[in-house]
Amino acid sequence: MGLHAGNSSIIKTFALATALAALMAAPAQAQVRERNFKIGTGITDDHPQAQASRHFAEVLSAKSGGKMRAKLFANGTLGNDVTMISALRGGTLEMTVPDSSTLVPVVKDFGVLNLPLTFNNEQEADAVLDSAFGKKLLAKLPEKGLIGLGYWENGFRQITNSRRPIHKAEDLAGLKIRVIQNQLFIDSFNALGANATPMPFTELYSAMEQKAVDGQENPNATILTSKFYEVQKNLVLSRHIYSTWVFLMSRKTWDTLSPEEQKIVQEAANEATAFERKAIRALSDKALGELKKLGMQVTELPAAEQAKLRDKLQPVVAKYSKEFGEDSTREMMAELEKARRK
Repeated sequence: MGLHAGNSSIIKTFALATALAALMAAPAQAQVRERNFKIGTGITDDHPQAQASRHFAEVLSAKSGGKMRAKLFANGTLGNDVTMISALRGGTLEMTVPDSSTLVPVVKDFGVLNLPLTFNNEQEADAVLDSAFGKKLLAKLPEKGLIGLGYWENGFRQITNSRRPIHKAEDLAGLKIRVIQNQLFIDSFNALGANATPMPFTELYSAMEQKAVDGQENPNATILTSKFYEVQKNLVLSRHIYSTWVFLMSRKTWDTLSPEEQKIVQEAANEATAFERKAIRALSDKALGELKKLGMQVTELPAAEQAKLRDKLQPVVAKYSKEFGEDSTREMMAELEKARRK
């Protein structure tokens, strides 16, 4: 009888412990609900940006036990950078990865990242973007309806055109070059003697094919994956501006997530950021050789000609350092100096 009572008491204690464990686990489980996010991008489906978006979706699914899902819509199917940022702010799209320059109308300080001929290499850019300064920029987004989850590399921008090889700074004179819809880019190319023509990326290939513009400026990986070599003969390694993307989520979407879900999204974004930077650098190294094989004529500007570009762009840098915020410019340059001293 006593043995039976003892067993009964053990069973009750075990049942109570199991129930308590289940109760404790329940909140964590309840905090992760079924979620579906659309990620809109303007770049092609085989670009590292797309690969990283899919990697984000895989990690998100794994960390949420399959409850949280993200689906990529590439090639501008959901709009261009400007319209997709607007859709995020309005809550009609969950995620996008625009060029940081297209965020300038929303938070002007982002413009400092694109000041011409600022960064010497990718490591300097990483150091600045991952610093307290980079985080401070992202912290300005929530009040504008956006959540910044990380910086992805686009890369150093190079100039292509269908009219002539560029051997010296003066060779840019008169060329009609498509630029991002951003005043800094417009003023920079006009200062170099080109005829800057802003237009969405999604319209660029056909504009070059129809000779509505002579050329454009983008990193090698984009020139390759977007097949610009089909309509552009000449590439000059100008490295005039370093370009970064910002992995964004709609604040309206973010605010519906539990703290546990937000943590999962940010962790998946961190993994996707590391993945993207590695993937794009591997492709950038390979892309130049591929473009040469595909028939593009590649030129490099001698140091003296690069110095001429710098001189012509000096007034633009001075103007926009003020316009984007002297404090932000100063903070960025301080981080850059710190990175160079390491």
